Amino acid sequence: MSHALQSEEATRVALAACYRLAAHFQMTDLIYTHITAKVPGTEGQFLINPYGRRWEEITASSLVKIDTDGQKIENTAASVNPAGFTIHSAIHNARPDAHWVMHTHTKAGVAVSCLAEGLLPLNQTALQFFERLAYHDFEGIALDHAERSRIVSDFGNHSALVLRNHGLLTVGRTAAEMFNNMFYLNRACEIQVATLSMGRDVVVIPESIARRVASQNDQMSFDDGGLELEWAAHLRMLDSIDPTFRT
Repeated sequence: MSHALQSEEATRVALAACYRLAAHFQMTDLIYTHITAKVPGTEGQFLINPYGRRWEEITASSLVKIDTDGQKIENTAASVNPAGFTIHSAIHNARPDAHWVMHTHTKAGVAVSCLAEGLLPLNQTALQFFERLAYHDFEGIALDHAERSRIVSDFGNHSALVLRNHGLLTVGRTAAEMFNNMFYLNRACEIQVATLSMGRDVVVIPESIARRVASQNDQMSFDDGGLELEWAAHLRMLDSIDPTFRT
């Protein structure tokens, strides 16, 4: 894909942009949860947010380089939250394509994660994830490294994961792909919460139509340049609001 990032500097800028975008679209959990990126050209090196900063404050230079165990590998006064990297490290290490990992605790995402049915195929947005969404049962706060293998096993080769009773997680080969997955997964959850809250009869999409839409989504691949256009639009918005994410 032509928008693949080739340098640590470019990766830092894109990751900082992801944090600012998540803040803009109200997908933060104060100073908690994380978005991480593999440092290009390295093995076992990643970038993460400095612990304690609001996502609106993240800049390219403030991101911290860590190892697979979430420990700092550069001289910086910034602190990190190694426990928060437990899930991310498991996926980064197991999935060569998962260069970017985003985890959220949004109100709608957590709400849907608490439903036995999970994400329902109620609308066109939700159908982007029809039979393409993995689930992992809640085992408590993700501090136990033994849980990592089970997360990886449940996730398989999917691009999106519902952590039951917990939140959402998406991956991507690029920042654009990862963020697109999270934006629309969270939007699908928001729509589901809004729909079910009305207490009215719901129009059910037949399974045959759901499968047809899934096939259509395959044909409408973002590899044709759509992701580049979307990502460029995101960056233009951030630059117009506050370009300091690049610093």
